[in-house]
Amino acid sequence: MEVDTDDDLLESTNEARSKGQPPDVTTNLPQSYQSDEPNLKKPKQTTLSAKMFRNGEYQPLLNGSDGNVSEAESADFVHLSCNHFESDPEFNEIVKKVEYAIDHNVLPQRIYEGSSGSYFCKNFENKTVAVFKPKDEEPYGILNPKWTKWLHKICCPCCFGRSCLVPNQGYLSEAGASIIDEKLDLKIVPKTRVVKLSAESFNYLAIDRVKSRTKQNLANRFPNMRFDRIGLPPKVGSFQLFVENYKDADYWLRRFESDEPLNENEAKTFQIQFERLVVLDYIIRNTDRGNDNWLIKFERLKLNGTEENASKNNSVVTESSVNIDEIKNETDSFQREPESKEEQVPQASKTSVIIKLAAIDNGLAFPFKHPDEWRAYPYHWAWLPQAKIPFSQEIKDLVLPKLSDMNFVQEICNELYEVFKKDRGFDKSTFEKQMSVMRGQILNLVQALKDNRTPLQLVQMPCVTVELTKLKHHDKHHSSLQHQHSHPSARERLDSDVQFKQSFHSRSPLFSCW
Repeated sequence: MEVDTDDDLLESTNEARSKGQPPDVTTNLPQSYQSDEPNLKKPKQTTLSAKMFRNGEYQPLLNGSDGNVSEAESADFVHLSCNHFESDPEFNEIVKKVEYAIDHNVLPQRIYEGSSGSYFCKNFENKTVAVFKPKDEEPYGILNPKWTKWLHKICCPCCFGRSCLVPNQGYLSEAGASIIDEKLDLKIVPKTRVVKLSAESFNYLAIDRVKSRTKQNLANRFPNMRFDRIGLPPKVGSFQLFVENYKDADYWLRRFESDEPLNENEAKTFQIQFERLVVLDYIIRNTDRGNDNWLIKFERLKLNGTEENASKNNSVVTESSVNIDEIKNETDSFQREPESKEEQVPQASKTSVIIKLAAIDNGLAFPFKHPDEWRAYPYHWAWLPQAKIPFSQEIKDLVLPKLSDMNFVQEICNELYEVFKKDRGFDKSTFEKQMSVMRGQILNLVQALKDNRTPLQLVQMPCVTVELTKLKHHDKHHSSLQHQHSHPSARERLDSDVQFKQSFHSRSPLFSCW
């Protein structure tokens, strides 16, 4: 009796069960899937893959034996969990905690807002720590649980999808935005990586759930039976750390206009954060940036001098002072009068303000061409009053030296390449087109910063693409005297046998404000 697939295995097992005593199914499996017997004269396998074949089928996909994984089990855990980030232990620990929680039935919770299947991931203490967006549940994915996109596809197929974006690569776009945020030190994108997770609360096909239950039942009935995997198949997607005490930008923008207007120093702090958002969105050419998918954290705390001194003496740390990366703006509400020896005047009350932005929902970015058909996908922040103020010196000092260096730009392309190439549908020529659009955006941004333009003037600049082309043999010497540009062949710095080809995009979409 040969066993080739899961369906054949199920049919053959039912047939054998109807005939009487169940057979030893391991005798009909391939040699590599059988357990090691003492009388076999073959060398004992000690590799990680051999250990997984012997033990992996008895373990869940997500290691749940202990909250703290021991060093002896760490190697098996890394392979079984499909996720490991050696260069970022803190992020790696959060992913492990989510896996441990899932294995102990603390399942991710679906987010009902939005047009895709996204989930709040929790740790074992039921605290939300991340947001997971599976690839196959993206707005145009085959397993998107939201009916709005299905209705869109049925009723208006001509406008379904975004022709300038690579389909079903939103999770890569989320991770790519995080890379650019880290390279430019913008600190507005919550850390995002590509991971694989499996949970009952995810949206699966019915056949996947049936196979999972069948395998589990067979493994319980026939302990010697081997499977590559027991449980639901893991889903690849973006894993973004959760940020607390943030609200939609639309909420705070309305309050800034009416209920809580910003003073001069607060407005300056907010402007700096806003410009970081502009830089990020423009570089990645975000096609989905409304006021409902970027967040603002705004806290205004009033402390008098007595409370402030008492908090220092008692070593009390407020929640607002925990994160050293948050921008604080402290101003005196009135001047303090000079103290005399006879009478000491209490210190004046102070106002501590925290203003922080978080750029989430970056999945519809990195187009391979500029929008030129139905919609223009404008940046909605371009209509804000902050977009009419020229770029500050702070943002120029932060990003201009980096973006003016084409070797630095190539480093960004290289890191994006390492992430994007992991997708099964990756196409190198399409990726180069995406990078051409991004280089054109960077070129415009650098020029706008040098010319002291506003964000509104930036988005009104002509669309440009900058692609890399190989030079012919007789042109190499001439080009080396002018520029030193690159092709990602060395994946490090620019080569001398390539050049940049700049082209302007003149075709406009039908609807420019939509």
